[in-house]
Amino acid sequence: MNTSYFKYAVEIEKAGSITQAAQNLYMAQPNLSKAIKDLEKELGYAIFKRGSGGVKVTDRGGEFLYHARRMLEQLEEMEKIGLREREGSGRFKISIPRGSYIANGFTEFVAELSMAEGMEITVNETNAARTIDNVVNQGYNMGIIRYRKDYQDYFEKYLTSNKLEYETIWEFEYVLVMSENHPLAHKKEISGQDLEEYVKITHGDIEMPQMPERRLDQEHSTLLPEKVIYVYERGSQFDLLTNVPTTYMWVSPLPKQHLKLHHLVQRRCKVPNNLYRDVLLYRKDYQLGENDILFQKKIYESKVEVASAGVI
Repeated sequence: MNTSYFKYAVEIEKAGSITQAAQNLYMAQPNLSKAIKDLEKELGYAIFKRGSGGVKVTDRGGEFLYHARRMLEQLEEMEKIGLREREGSGRFKISIPRGSYIANGFTEFVAELSMAEGMEITVNETNAARTIDNVVNQGYNMGIIRYRKDYQDYFEKYLTSNKLEYETIWEFEYVLVMSENHPLAHKKEISGQDLEEYVKITHGDIEMPQMPERRLDQEHSTLLPEKVIYVYERGSQFDLLTNVPTTYMWVSPLPKQHLKLHHLVQRRCKVPNNLYRDVLLYRKDYQLGENDILFQKKIYESKVEVASAGVI
């Protein structure tokens, strides 16, 4: 029995029509119809009832689809075993948020790696939703996600449902970072109202998994609903902050060398819902290797260095 037909049947159930399912599967509708008829003939019973309103699942079809979904999940797990084996000790894939202390830790990690026998390293700076997918489905060794503390229950349930181990690296308040020449750079106490006339820089793809309409930067949206620049990589944010002294950004505390290099200052600002967590995660069935442990060590060391420096 062709297991690809199981995937076809599950997609038809999901789409509610053979035509839509064929589009989702990037195949011709007649070919999909024939495949399902062949499957039903082999099974000896109908999976779907066809009608003008689309397709409906039969009683026996419902039982079949239940087992088909389970079998597809098992096949996916078997494929992942081979993927993890191919990754091997010569490859390291990590998915992280755009945090400077994390980038520093990653750099220190790479500096200590032995490249004598070859090494292939992938680092993906992205949002929490994509990081979780990278670790669960794309063969990444591990990931780090960032979320606001009041979303903790949501994320913990989501990580558990995806069979992920997780541990908190750091719980911190976001700080303001701006040019040394920013009008607020030397103000002793900065409030949310002080920011209203200035331009906010924020990352353009920060979202919660399965909830793309709820952006994680919305906690400060009441401060500056119109003057905002969306960026997608850290280099652009530093260029803007340095060269456009009317801009600012909410970030995790920065290492001193980044502030000095880009002529920036970081300042505290009292606003509600400003407590964040960075969380390390990996699959429950994943065995941590030497490189994974070294990476964790360097991230924690970088965190301690930045945290101990404090913020003005």
